[in-house]
Amino acid sequence: MVDILIVGSGPAGLTAALYGRRANKSVLVLEKNGFGGQITFSPKIENYPGFNQVSGNELADQLLEQVMAQGAEVDLDEVTAIGREGDLFTVVTENGVHEAKTVIIATGAKHRLLGVPGETGFVGNGISFCAVCDGAFYTGKEVVVVGGGNSALQEAILLSDLCKSVTVVQNLPRFTGEQKLVEQLLKKENVKTILGATVKEFRGGDELESVVIETEAGEQELATDGVFVAIGLAPENGPFADWMDLDGGGYAASDESCKTKTEGLFVAGDCRQKGVRQITTATADGATAALAACNYLDNK
Repeated sequence: MVDILIVGSGPAGLTAALYGRRANKSVLVLEKNGFGGQITFSPKIENYPGFNQVSGNELADQLLEQVMAQGAEVDLDEVTAIGREGDLFTVVTENGVHEAKTVIIATGAKHRLLGVPGETGFVGNGISFCAVCDGAFYTGKEVVVVGGGNSALQEAILLSDLCKSVTVVQNLPRFTGEQKLVEQLLKKENVKTILGATVKEFRGGDELESVVIETEAGEQELATDGVFVAIGLAPENGPFADWMDLDGGGYAASDESCKTKTEGLFVAGDCRQKGVRQITTATADGATAALAACNYLDNK
């Protein structure tokens, strides 16, 4: 039995753990993948207060070390469902069941898929989502970037410095990212853009060999060494949908209070409905959710 059980160990979850422990509450953090969340994919962070520059892994390590030094328990385990008996939550994982007086959902978001034939089979074998992580594998090669928002433009710009050529495929007649990024991208001599094109299929044998797109002129098959899909993130709120309202995008419909429709259940970070998703807004959520949980416990 713990006072606060936190699902997710990104900046929001780890900050919540820190604030919970400093309020002398028992805290358990459950994480299904790796501690730190999405920030571990960032080699250089320059907009986090107190650091001129820090890598995502370094920041994640420091957050985790700080939380553990405060006495929080952490465990790698995937939460599959939650229930409630009286005032207590039961949190079901792949390896067991935990009881908690309050729960903070801080599961973040995962990369969206296109949902076309061949995609899932080539993920990790020709299809990637992170140029920072996998771009070096395609040095001197030809790649395709799918998407037209800020993330896609940033991925394409980074890849243009490594790859022989970069083809950006966007399903709209224009890019939706910041104009400065568009201008920076279009200055790259090894970048080609195809607007108004929809990805229909990925093809290949043991490895990805081509991507099929459809334009007004018909179908076109692009030979490629790799594809980077950058069409946004999807919140991982599925197991908790019965306990909190979700918006049309699947994000928790909570305001800045980080409260949900269920007493004792709170939400923090990128899985929450919000206008700005940055490390600083995630840590702010973590503090808010933890203090709200502490207030709930103290009033009980």
